[in-house]
Amino acid sequence: MSNTLDTLDLEYVQSQFPALNGDWVFFDNAGGSQILRPAVDRITEFLFERNVQTGGSYAVSLAAADGLMTGRLAAQDLVNAARPEEIVFGPSTTALLQTLANSIRSQFQPGDEIVVSMADHESNIGPWERLREYGVVVKTWPIDKESYQLRLEDLEPLMSDRTRLVCVTHCSNILGRVNPIEDIARFVHAHGAQICVDAVAYAPHRAVDVQAWDVDYYVFSLYKCYGPHTALMYGKYDLLAQLDGQYHYFYGKDKVPGKLEPGNPNYELAYSTDGIVEYLASLGAKEGVEGSRRDQIVAGYAAITRHENVLTERLMSWLTARNDCRVIGETDVSGNDRVPTIAFKFSDVDSGAVAKAMDDYGIAIRFGDFHSRRLVENLGEQGNSGCVRVSMVHYNTVEQIDRLTEALATIVSELRP
Repeated sequence: MSNTLDTLDLEYVQSQFPALNGDWVFFDNAGGSQILRPAVDRITEFLFERNVQTGGSYAVSLAAADGLMTGRLAAQDLVNAARPEEIVFGPSTTALLQTLANSIRSQFQPGDEIVVSMADHESNIGPWERLREYGVVVKTWPIDKESYQLRLEDLEPLMSDRTRLVCVTHCSNILGRVNPIEDIARFVHAHGAQICVDAVAYAPHRAVDVQAWDVDYYVFSLYKCYGPHTALMYGKYDLLAQLDGQYHYFYGKDKVPGKLEPGNPNYELAYSTDGIVEYLASLGAKEGVEGSRRDQIVAGYAAITRHENVLTERLMSWLTARNDCRVIGETDVSGNDRVPTIAFKFSDVDSGAVAKAMDDYGIAIRFGDFHSRRLVENLGEQGNSGCVRVSMVHYNTVEQIDRLTEALATIVSELRP
């Protein structure tokens, strides 16, 4: 195990997250990760040195525009987009998906169909459900309750010549399973439809490659990926150009991506993306990769994945060894298709009581349905305050997991009638 952990320089990693200097252990990262110092540095620099509106001819305004473009270029590298104009910034994944739904609505006719998945966060279901009032038919791709998987054989009968869009999560924020997005996108395109992917639970853990996967729209929040409270949406340029604008009437269809960023994006938060990418690339450089920034990002994520797999195995082994605990999702961690987000329940114990009792140990976890309410209800797991969720990222350690499991053992023993 030590050799695997050595692939990530944890002293360096933790030094980049100032909040880790405190006493709390953060295992609620799927709700929001801690922020990187380089991201904060970019925000501060922008606000102190470039804090004016873009579009002016004077030097500070040009510097502001350069900062925004620097953020787009960083995001381009982060997701491997073809061009920076394929990046749309917005306040959250929820807001960006609502923007997308509003912008694409006129392309649908009554009777056209959208497929949403039962495994998704409400952000990638609700905006599409609301299109029913315009005559759009919304179908639900069910989850297989035995394997906890979204299967193409269950999607197949939902597809028709009226299917226009399939909306799916890259990774459930409860089940923790990575869905085969490249295969799904190929299947969806073969049926003449587009695909929209919610990647909030995936992007902090694995490298994103929108071109290799051939996805049409891909959205995630940067505040769950080591940045500030903002988000980005990738869209193929030609598809973005076809969307209706959400800004002033004189922002024509060809004004991509500005027409989808009403009131302009938050400049300083967009600029902070460069700090996130700088950090991820630095992890790749520590792996010995001397190629492009994109190459270093991919290598950095590979190191993150190796470390996180150790963390996942450590916690999963403890949970599955108990006869009073049930993991919601797959328990097999032998492959590379599970992120370190694990939801579980103890028999005859309220999940909310477990999470609240953990506060006294200085360990942050969460309970409930995590805005994936349809999934939790479909699985029949809404009782006893839903699930306990431990969501780890690469700055967490094995020692912290051991501290968590020792506390869990005590808490469950005290709470059990």
